[in-house]
Amino acid sequence: MTWDDMQQLMWPATWETLQMVGVATVATVLLGLPLGLLLVLTDKGGALQNAVVNRVAGLIVNVGRSLPFIILMVALQTFTRGVVGTTLGWQAATVPLAIGAIPFFARLVETSVREVDGGLLEAVHAMGGSTWTSVRKVLLPESLPALVSSVTTTVIALIAFSAMAGTVGGGGLGTLAVNYGYQRFETAFMWVIVAELVVLVMIIQLIGDSIVRRLTDRGHSGGTVRLLRRRATAPAAAADETT
Repeated sequence: MTWDDMQQLMWPATWETLQMVGVATVATVLLGLPLGLLLVLTDKGGALQNAVVNRVAGLIVNVGRSLPFIILMVALQTFTRGVVGTTLGWQAATVPLAIGAIPFFARLVETSVREVDGGLLEAVHAMGGSTWTSVRKVLLPESLPALVSSVTTTVIALIAFSAMAGTVGGGGLGTLAVNYGYQRFETAFMWVIVAELVVLVMIIQLIGDSIVRRLTDRGHSGGTVRLLRRRATAPAAAADETT
């Protein structure tokens, strides 16, 4: 197989891989972030402490993380067909990709959020802040660098999962590697695909690390400090008016 032949096959497959990883990442963040926050807020000492909800959410996450992705793809074929109308192609692979990554990302979110200083939460509550205020003004801003790092780790994991999806017709570079590199013994082509996946992972990791460094250097206590100052100065202003 010539280089020109490889290029004609690789560009569409690369675009399919980027599409399935991109859609799965969006779905994972939208569903995994609330689930991770729920694990923290409903835990002992949390703002929404609820042992039953916490245990159920934890069980869902643990079961989801324990299932091998290749088995999950096969087990979800009926559900996938009901969602996208087919079990083949990158659109079909997006469904098990997201479902498999949501519990993984939720645990990363939980770990990131738990690192936030509890004193900030206590200060917000003492000033009359609600649970939503604590999440919006403290938990998310203060854990943002760690959350970005978690998203980067999840995207890289999704790329690996997308390659495995190729074994069952999931489309993208994985299908290309199976159909040509394995079944047609195009070993050189398979190594080219492997090299592209490595480069793709390195680029994503560099972008993620760069964003994390910028967020860390800029700091994220400013929003919380402003919130606390604004709440703290209000009683002082009222006292000045009475005097």
